Amino acid sequence: MTNHGSQAHQARKRFGQNFLVDAAVVESIVRAIAPQQQDNMVEIGPGLSALTAPLLERLERLSVIEIDRDLAQRLRERFPAARLNIVEGDALQIDFAQFGDKLRIVGNLPYNISSPLLFALVGCAERVIDQHFMLQKEVVDRMVARAGESDYSRLSVMLQYRYRIQKLFDVSPDAFDPPPRVTSSIVRMIPLGPERLRAQSDTLFAQVVQRAFSQRRKMLRGVLGEWTASIPWESLGIEPTWRAEQVSVAGFVGMTDALWQASVR
Repeated sequence: MTNHGSQAHQARKRFGQNFLVDAAVVESIVRAIAPQQQDNMVEIGPGLSALTAPLLERLERLSVIEIDRDLAQRLRERFPAARLNIVEGDALQIDFAQFGDKLRIVGNLPYNISSPLLFALVGCAERVIDQHFMLQKEVVDRMVARAGESDYSRLSVMLQYRYRIQKLFDVSPDAFDPPPRVTSSIVRMIPLGPERLRAQSDTLFAQVVQRAFSQRRKMLRGVLGEWTASIPWESLGIEPTWRAEQVSVAGFVGMTDALWQASVR
């Protein structure tokens, strides 16, 4: 990808900028996203437009969120406003409702905000068709991990509770300028429909999961404290001597519902 403007843009550490420069990788990502002309697509962190340009070749219109003023200005100079809607700001602070419904969200996410951003996007999952992100490989490995696997974590549970998640492929550091110190992966996230398994209280579910994983090496009966007595361990098929990473998403829903019932009695 060529840099547009009079001089090359210096990647900014504070924004976690690593620019994708490998054309073959770009093509693979665009193929995985499979943009259709009328799609309502939002790209987070367009950077030097490595993805933006090929997406715009296939879309009628694209919205992008860019925190870096200089990069936003480059985008304005390169693409007509009628086709590229540029929202300047921090993706963590943006209200995605402004983009409407049936959103397809894509992006090479800055690694320093990836987890908080993934959690923030859960709040607008109702509006989303799918999400395709490039993330640090170890983050994607955690997102797709199953109960009992070493990468299984709070992130795994909270995201699998809301999305069907699929790791597509890895991207080596040399596909970027500057090269990050880590391998990246492309992940696809599709929000689960209304028939999904859902706890009686999403808030309590989040609290139970957070507490369970707060001391990973501790047994559940120790880490859950006063909640332990209200959980029907045997009927849920969960042992109080287990650790958080042994409990499936469905198991956490069962524990949450038991605590919810106990609290409303």
